[in-house]
Amino acid sequence: MSSVRSAYLPDAGATETLAADLASTAPAGAVVHLHGDLGTGKTTIARAWLRGLGVSGPVKSPTYTLVERYPLAAGGEVLHLDLYRIGNAGELEFLGLDDADARLWLVEWPERGAGALPAPDLEVALEVLDEGRACLLRFRGSTGDDWAAAFDRERRLRGLPEP
Repeated sequence: MSSVRSAYLPDAGATETLAADLASTAPAGAVVHLHGDLGTGKTTIARAWLRGLGVSGPVKSPTYTLVERYPLAAGGEVLHLDLYRIGNAGELEFLGLDDADARLWLVEWPERGAGALPAPDLEVALEVLDEGRACLLRFRGSTGDDWAAAFDRERRLRGLPEP
């Protein structure tokens, strides 16, 4: 099963709103794949999402470290991965992710880790559109369907404007 939602993000405030809504409705152990070209806002979404979960310290892009771990006050941690620089999915086994107590996985460039990553509950696709970003949310499986229903009750952003 798959549920699709779309939104236009005209500015950073809209991005933060979307990320906060997703953070407040995400199921425990959620896996999120973030898709988009360089500069489309994948790290911006991840950073705002982490803020929505109460992470208050520095939020660094994992471009060079490949993974950043953020402990949560409620327990567990968020894994933020950026796989742009890996050569193949086999390199993931050196990151020590098997024993992670992850409440949330935020994965940029997930196609580079295909076959070695958990299946996504949500795929977020970002694309530059005018001055802002078009955002497509694809909720996957039964967990994704439940998440989509909770998100629909919470969300403050509405769909893309008509052309």
